[in-house]
Amino acid sequence: MKPMLRKLRRTVSVGLCGAAVVLGVTAPAHAERPTGQGEPALGWQLTPTGTDARFRGLSAVDRDTVWAAGSAGTVLRTVDGGRHWQDVSPPGLSALQFRDIEAFDARRAVALTIGEGEDSRVFRTDDGGATWTETFRNTEPRAFYDCITFFDGRHGLAMSDPVDGRFRILSTGDGGRSWEVLPSDGMPPAQQGEAGFAASGQCLVSSGPKDVWLASGGAAAARVYHSRDRGRTWTVADSPIPAGDPAKGVFGLAFRDRTHGIAVGGDYRPEEASPRASAVTADGGETWAVSQQPPAAYRSGVVWVPLTKSAAIAVGPTGSDLTLDSGRTWRNFDGGSFDTVDCTRDFGCWASGEKGRIARLGLPSSPSGLH
Repeated sequence: MKPMLRKLRRTVSVGLCGAAVVLGVTAPAHAERPTGQGEPALGWQLTPTGTDARFRGLSAVDRDTVWAAGSAGTVLRTVDGGRHWQDVSPPGLSALQFRDIEAFDARRAVALTIGEGEDSRVFRTDDGGATWTETFRNTEPRAFYDCITFFDGRHGLAMSDPVDGRFRILSTGDGGRSWEVLPSDGMPPAQQGEAGFAASGQCLVSSGPKDVWLASGGAAAARVYHSRDRGRTWTVADSPIPAGDPAKGVFGLAFRDRTHGIAVGGDYRPEEASPRASAVTADGGETWAVSQQPPAAYRSGVVWVPLTKSAAIAVGPTGSDLTLDSGRTWRNFDGGSFDTVDCTRDFGCWASGEKGRIARLGLPSSPSGLH
């Protein structure tokens, strides 16, 4: 193991298992960059993006390379850990809203714009965003695509809100260069008013070569769909996250492996309370249990912390929360507004959201010096 990764593993292990304060969980809720006695606490550190776009799409490749996609057709990329962000937006798309992006490396990425009819499109770049190719444009006026996910560098899916009473799944086998709509006969019927939320790029997530999960809300029950065969056939289970209103449901999912998952959501309206804003599963999503101590407010994004088996981070417009026990209990560690979050295996953790906010999670005595 490389010396840097050995140091990261030791620091993360101590911070997560021995002293939660290292992760900033005892910091005031308003803290943008938590600090404490002696060594600084782990917390979000904003990076200069030079834009006020809202970034709900985020894909971290490693500690240095990150892609973000957002409003007004904006796509940014950094290859130096956030010291500098390059505007690599596809030209002529300022009227469209990017809501999800999946990056394979510093040069290759696939991004999704959302909306009814032809506003739902997929774009791919192979040269770091210097040029983009539109690889899919929705022609079904009732479809509204929300999220994309990739199992590997070739196989991926995108999901649309229900058409003819079932969620619509788009599939690629060539890295997003071409797409086909999968047959709907393997998808359970949707509830009246059921839909996905294009809030964080995490309403469709995958783990391993074939497993994928889809999150929903807006109907009588907030549900999670699961496919074991790359979207050909699906099962569905109710979650305990509140629903029964178009603004309520499951907004984000994260799976550590095929069995252990976390769901977050609630009511996105800021004036409304969001009890039971998170739930956990240990059987691949067949059953869900509400967290014993969920986040205090609506959360739209969630990610497992690398190098651990029980730590995860959830984010939303009112703050960020940490769990050290696989989502059963959460504690707030930051009060800043973020919509989505992503981490890499070399402990590059990032969050993004409104007003051009993109931040990196800082590690005490980080070998890279914390950008």
